[in-house]
Amino acid sequence: MAKKAKAKKKAARKPVAKAKARKPAAKKTGHDSMSALNGWITHTEFASTDPRAMKTWCSKVLGWKFRPSFPMPDGEYILFTYSDKGGGGIRSVSRPDEASTVPYVQVANVKATFDKAIRAGAEVMMAPEKILDDLVIAVVRAPGGVAIGLAGPK
Repeated sequence: MAKKAKAKKKAARKPVAKAKARKPAAKKTGHDSMSALNGWITHTEFASTDPRAMKTWCSKVLGWKFRPSFPMPDGEYILFTYSDKGGGGIRSVSRPDEASTVPYVQVANVKATFDKAIRAGAEVMMAPEKILDDLVIAVVRAPGGVAIGLAGPK
């Protein structure tokens, strides 16, 4: 018992380290949750010869939900979701396009990824463009001719 009492006295004499002040936790924004999806296809764009018919078909056959559309120079852009993490849009085919699909991959920095893609052999289809306050997109043609979209907060 005497050894335990001495150890307690000795421990009591040691200076107590001051607790470090904690910074308040940063509020999570939509960007934080989106960064978890970097590398995922989070938006798919369909170029259709009949966007309204495609919307009806996707709703009936695939069960996709639709949000309000918005006007584009070549017609309306119809927004859809198939989960809480993914969706896309349906637009009219614009010449010289043919009916097609473009998957958009979530990235942390669209400009940096776009530049890296070009250096690695991709061709420019659409340079980075700010679409919304927190959304920048770009499209490249990867080797082999496949269009790949890039999307992110910057």
